Amino acid sequence: MTFALQRIGIVRSTFTERRHTPHQPGIPSTAAGTPDPTATRGRVVLDPIEGIEQALADIEGFERIWLIVLFDRVEGWSPKVLPPRGGRTRRGVFATRSPHRPNPIGLSLVQLLGVRHRTLDVEGLDLLDRTPVLDIKPYHPTAEAHPKARAGWLDEIVENAYTVVWSPESTDRLALLGERGREIESVAAGVLANDPRPHPYRRVRRGEDGRFELALQSWRVVFTVQGTLVSVLAVESGYTPEAVATAPPGTLHDDALHRLVGGRARRQLDG
Repeated sequence: MTFALQRIGIVRSTFTERRHTPHQPGIPSTAAGTPDPTATRGRVVLDPIEGIEQALADIEGFERIWLIVLFDRVEGWSPKVLPPRGGRTRRGVFATRSPHRPNPIGLSLVQLLGVRHRTLDVEGLDLLDRTPVLDIKPYHPTAEAHPKARAGWLDEIVENAYTVVWSPESTDRLALLGERGREIESVAAGVLANDPRPHPYRRVRRGEDGRFELALQSWRVVFTVQGTLVSVLAVESGYTPEAVATAPPGTLHDDALHRLVGGRARRQLDG
């Protein structure tokens, strides 16, 4: 049986690539590894459908809302998937929030900051820019919050949450990078606090020297892991000094910043 659904609006967020989009940003991690919530702010812009503004009446009284969306950039589905959280164990797709589902429908809980005509300002977005919105529903904390409910394989991950600490050298480099540094810190903190182990979706790899690297676009976050403590040692360019020196001006990602730090030596990495 086939059903026809009408888009009622789109998400406007800062996320344009799936690999840089947060996974469940509302899930708490350790205090040191909690991402900056302002990085997940955005808007839901509703289409000019007749009566749509009246449909938003009274919604401002709710602190949080559910967004029902369509994963429009996903092709096909898999009965078992590799979640971005945890180790390299494949899980049944219905035991995950993976977008690779028989029907690519997503559910995202966001904080409602305000309403302006057909625009909803929200925080806690984990959706790509221009994701189609199918519906909006209010969140009812008394009916929908069950903090003591079992969460299957996710319980083990929450119990083993990691603490992230930053070395003086890494914080100095983040300060030097300015706004880009704040973005790197926010994203890296969220990834490493959840699970710093090597994983293709997290883009974490282990070096021959025992240190790990997290790749974030053209930057590399170098760290070590001892038990549940993640120590960030450095934030480095992903380009070699030779690449920075020979590339035509303006052709590198974050070109001016990489020229400022001068690139870095390559390290041998495995999976």
